[in-house]
Order: sequence, then C-alpha cells, then structure tokens
Amino acid sequence: MNTITTTDFHFPNQKSVYRGKVREVYNINDELLVMIATDRLSAFDVVLPKGIPYKGQILNQIATQFMELTEDIVPNWLIATPDPNVAIGHLCSPFKVEMVIRGYLSGHAAREYAEGKRIICGVTMPEGLKENDKFLEPIITPTTKADNGSHDEDISREAILEKGIVGKEDYIILEQYTRALFQRGTEIAASRGLILVDTKYEFGKTKDGKIVLIDEIHTPDSSRYFYADGYQERQDNNEQQKQLSKEFVRQWLIANGFQGKEGQHIPDMTEDYIKTVSERYIELYEKILGEKFEKANIENIYERIETNVLHYLKQL
Repeated sequence: MNTITTTDFHFPNQKSVYRGKVREVYNINDELLVMIATDRLSAFDVVLPKGIPYKGQILNQIATQFMELTEDIVPNWLIATPDPNVAIGHLCSPFKVEMVIRGYLSGHAAREYAEGKRIICGVTMPEGLKENDKFLEPIITPTTKADNGSHDEDISREAILEKGIVGKEDYIILEQYTRALFQRGTEIAASRGLILVDTKYEFGKTKDGKIVLIDEIHTPDSSRYFYADGYQERQDNNEQQKQLSKEFVRQWLIANGFQGKEGQHIPDMTEDYIKTVSERYIELYEKILGEKFEKANIENIYERIETNVLHYLKQL
C-alpha cells in the first residue's frame, strides 16, 4: 500500500527544509511553515524502516482538530490545512524543550519509578504508587529536544532556567499553557470515555514575539490514553490498562529485543504487522476524535500533497 516516508518538494520561495522524525517542515520565505506529516513511525528515538498507511493523515488531522478545540485558551501556529497530511502556519522559532505533562505514573516515569527513582526532572514522586496510578496533581517533566537519532533527555525546571535554555518569564508561560492544554485535553478525553494519561507539547515564538503551540497536540504519537471504563477495577486487580497510544509498537519492539540501544537491530516488519499498526492508528483516531476516519486517496499521495500545497500558496 502506498505510503509517504520522505519528501523532496520545491515550493515557490522555499528557503529550507527541516526533517524531523515524522514531519518534514518547509520554510516559505521566512514567513510560513508547510508541515507535512509523513507515514514514518518512530519509537525509542529511532525511525522504523517502513511507513504505516494513513498514519500521517491521522496525526495531522488529530493535531489540527485539537488546535481548533484549544485556540480559545492557548494561541497556536496554525493557519490552514490544505491537504489531509499538511498543516500550514506561522514561522516560529521553537523553544529547545518539550513540555511533558503526566497525570499518571506510566511509561518512562513508571520505568524510572520501578528502578527505585523518586525524583524525575526535579519533581518528587510520592512513595507507594504502582504503575498507572493517578498523581494527586499532574506533574511537568520536561525534556531537551534531541536532534534526529539522539535521545531526548530529562531536564529539571531549575536546570532549564540555570542554563538559559528558556528565560524565566517565557518558561512560566510555557508551564501555564501546558497545564491549561492538559486540563482541556483531559475534559475532551473524558467526554469520549478516555483518560488522557500523559502528553507532550512544543511551543515556539512568532516573529512578533508571541508564544504559540506548535507541532502536534493530543495525538497517539505524543500522548497516552487509557479507556476510562474499568480503569479502577484493572488497577485494583493489578491488571494492565487498556491503552490507546503507540505503546503497543514499543512493546512489540521490546518483545523482539529492540529498545534503541547500541548493537540492537530493528525487527523485520511484515506486511501483516504494518496493516495491524495502520488499523490500530485508525482506531485511535476514531476513539480520540469521536468520528469515523475518512481515508484520503493515497494512490498518488506525493502528487496530491504537492498539488494541494501549490494551490494554497498561489492564492496568497
């Protein structure tokens, strides 16, 4: 099945291209960014060798919908979505931290906790918790933004300010925005029978110095969701939570001996496995947005994206 795993467009007034783990970002005249969500799949900070059909469309549409659902509380970079895989917005200079916020002891935090650590990113976690328990208050556990191929590193608020990675005034706004978005995301998730467990946000500054939300928000790549129904019962019985996130990909890799460490090899991804992952992403979309996923035409996905972006840029 057709997927888009890399792009090499040449748009009018294009200045540069930045290729992230999943998205490719074109700078148009130092004013606009054209962000293309590819079908690449990354886990443990490694891009897996094969694309997942419809994954880029799913991520882009979840992110852009959530930006529209939160723009009343936090401004964002988005201007238009001329194609199912594309978002166009204001050129921003990104802050060099990712704002991770956790409502529950899961994922990376749970792995640290299991090793006996009680402080993560300068935040103390209480004793007596087990995996997937709820924190009394959500905790912010920032990471430094890694270049491709290197790991994001945990960092404390104190270290961010001390090293001057973000100025104090700006950082206070980042924290406020992070908490506001997480609260809104939690409410939207609850209305769909889900629990927003943890997520990460990225922010940037526009040319006129305004702090805005950029990149993605509340997608299965940046967030972890549990099904609310039966959550407490599963906790009480020490059972695994039913979750909606790409954790199932990480677990598959771990089961096949891969965690992104030196000397480890990415297991072979069969066509059947790729189809399963695509179906899981569609399920994630439908549960998170509460609507049916409409598959875009992917016969000539590359040409489709190029045509739609060029058409939009010509109208400006």
